[in-house]
Amino acid sequence: MPNCKSAKKRQRQSLEDRSRNRAVKSALKTALRKARELAASGKADEVEKLVPALAKQLDQAAAKRIIHFNKASRLKSRLVHMITSNKSPAA
Repeated sequence: MPNCKSAKKRQRQSLEDRSRNRAVKSALKTALRKARELAASGKADEVEKLVPALAKQLDQAAAKRIIHFNKASRLKSRLVHMITSNKSPAA
């Protein structure tokens, strides 16, 4: 337990930051899951509409350092790859 005033404030701030970060991560995971489910069901057009908003969410989370910027890039790349692979005609 913190004893000094500044340590108490720091703990308070870290708890607030943690809850905010968890909310953002949870929202990201939900959005990514929905996009994956749509892609798996063959609705690439609907996923394509979600991509700009999802990319923005990922970039904002990376800018706030909630997730690493490489992770955001990787997730965006995978999302686009899912769309392109579903759109291409099966041979």
